Amino acid sequence: MSRATSAVDTGVARIRCVQLAPVVGDLAGNRNLILGAVREAKDARVDVLVLPELAASGYVFSSKREASSVAVTAEHPLFADIADELAFTTAIVVVGFCERGERDVLFNSAAVISAAGVLAVYRKTHLWDREKLFFTPGTEPAPIVDTPHGRMGVLICYDLEFPEMPRSLALDGADFIAVPTNWPLGTTPAGEHPAEIILAMAAARSNGVFIACCDRAGTERDVAWTEGTVIIDQFGWILDRPTGDGSVATADIFPALARDKAISARNDLMADRRPLLYSRLQSSPTES
Repeated sequence: MSRATSAVDTGVARIRCVQLAPVVGDLAGNRNLILGAVREAKDARVDVLVLPELAASGYVFSSKREASSVAVTAEHPLFADIADELAFTTAIVVVGFCERGERDVLFNSAAVISAAGVLAVYRKTHLWDREKLFFTPGTEPAPIVDTPHGRMGVLICYDLEFPEMPRSLALDGADFIAVPTNWPLGTTPAGEHPAEIILAMAAARSNGVFIACCDRAGTERDVAWTEGTVIIDQFGWILDRPTGDGSVATADIFPALARDKAISARNDLMADRRPLLYSRLQSSPTES
């Protein structure tokens, strides 16, 4: 298969997540990590590369001033550099960055990039813990980007813990969902998956979509990470996770399979919904 061959031609999309260890505040060093991952993915004929949340900036900021010092817009040269690396391919990269908005408002964002440049930017709508000290939540719905490799939705980390988020993307026709994450390490009972992976598996199964979560590695300012990178099929089963000291998960998927929501001769994940009975989901706890 040539690098320019896409899922449109073969029905197959090669998805890869690379569990980078960015350094907070080091834009130049993180740029090198990101571009290195892009080059390796290109050599491996990857169609969609997912990188961690805030991979361009690092995560554990000490102050809003520090976060602001590494905030960039979608016009930053990093994204042009990624697009240049993707030249003559149909590949897509999803990468997290600290975005500077109008009046210096900061967003925890993810950019979707092709050889043509930035296709979409998603601003995280559900902020986790100390993120609320630095970032403003996004106000736009999570996007679906039509790519040569299928219809891709984008969420960021804590967004996935709200069932409405992957469900809304599935209802809008997403085949797979890319989820840049930074999952702080928690306690997991022996023999169990981390809770975040269980949530991702449940979201994939209940919505009939593929999900690719790209966590980060290393320790940043005494914060350790789950290193829970995982690619999950439309039935909720794990296709690949990094093992041992590995940092890469790769899987070949058939995105169009996610468009069939039938799970038995008489059941369909979307057609069986009864939205009139779920009206309370449209109000906040204070309104109910």
